[in-house]
Amino acid sequence: MASSHLLAHHLYPSYANGFKPPKLSKNGPCYFHPKTTFRGSPSSHRIKASGSTSGRRQVEIVYDPDERINKLADEVDKSAGLSRLSLFSPCKVNVFLRITGKREDGFHELASLFHVISLGDTIKFSLSPTKTRDRLSTNVPGVPLDDRNLIIRALNLYRKKTGTDNFFWIHLDKKVPTGAGLGGGSSNAATALWAANQFSDCLATEKELQEWSGEIGSDVPFFFSNGAAYCTGRGEVVQDISNPLPSDLPMVLIKPQEACSTAEVYKRLRLDQTSSVDPLTLLREITLNGISQDVCINDLEPPAFEVLPSLKKLKKRVLAAGRGEYSAVFMSGSGSTIVGVGLPEPPSFVYDDDDYKDVFVSEAGFLTRQENQWYTAPSSSTASFSRDLSSGVVSVE
Repeated sequence: MASSHLLAHHLYPSYANGFKPPKLSKNGPCYFHPKTTFRGSPSSHRIKASGSTSGRRQVEIVYDPDERINKLADEVDKSAGLSRLSLFSPCKVNVFLRITGKREDGFHELASLFHVISLGDTIKFSLSPTKTRDRLSTNVPGVPLDDRNLIIRALNLYRKKTGTDNFFWIHLDKKVPTGAGLGGGSSNAATALWAANQFSDCLATEKELQEWSGEIGSDVPFFFSNGAAYCTGRGEVVQDISNPLPSDLPMVLIKPQEACSTAEVYKRLRLDQTSSVDPLTLLREITLNGISQDVCINDLEPPAFEVLPSLKKLKKRVLAAGRGEYSAVFMSGSGSTIVGVGLPEPPSFVYDDDDYKDVFVSEAGFLTRQENQWYTAPSSSTASFSRDLSSGVVSVE
């Protein structure tokens, strides 16, 4: 703030003579809406030609109606103990995924080891001063900004369950690709529920948040675990695993530009062709001996490979190119992400072959959280690289 006085003299030369400029947000430029801070734009001030007698520049300040939002936001800051919160929203992988039957309600019974990983989005929440609706923005096109988005649905659910009336400005910085089988949307919903509870002085317990979250989606309750859980039912029955996988075990995620439709994958699933291995046997083997190719079974791979044949080819090429350097290569969820555990880098063909120039690539590691604390992003020392799905640009996070 040391430079603000100098800035005032440059933009408002008569400030020293008693004139006070419009008030800026005390927290700096607002990332939730491009018009919520006074930026000194041409619509906000104009410099007139100097008069022949005074010899001094004059500044005409034009009223900016959005300044009112800044003032309202300041009132929120004064009256609320918490007004802004930035949270990491990590995704997950299914280390194994067994489909054990079909339920009367049309859903399938599953048994899976879910594990949170270090790739994730960042969601920024700010209390809305207007208390009328939530406003969501994001850094990527195509993401719905209304109640089709699980973040908005989660905030609506929290208000319904608790009777609170907090509304929010939310910005979603998206890093997790959609249609990937990584549970990015489910994680966003869980993160929004946890955030809303923080703004309301934790009216609900984590157990209640977990139970409510099942109304949003089958994968959402998992994110209220410690980060590693054996999930059954539709996925909403969550049992924490006391020995999560080691955080220093690297992996690489490779996702083609094409997504797999979960509905189409399940439509092609044939229960008589799924694995016969007891999922508890898989869980026991991983607990005792760690990850290997034999235990990373995903019953959704065959139907997903029918939906997207190029995905089967990708998995085979990763296995062949890895020459045993990956301890396991498998598909996560219903696809279309292929996971290679044991190395942080993809095989060279992913970068050299034009067929894969548009794939998303990211390093990741396993991640957990402490009770009553949300997940935190990995430190810069364990930052991951990724290649953007649309641009092919490699970036370090």
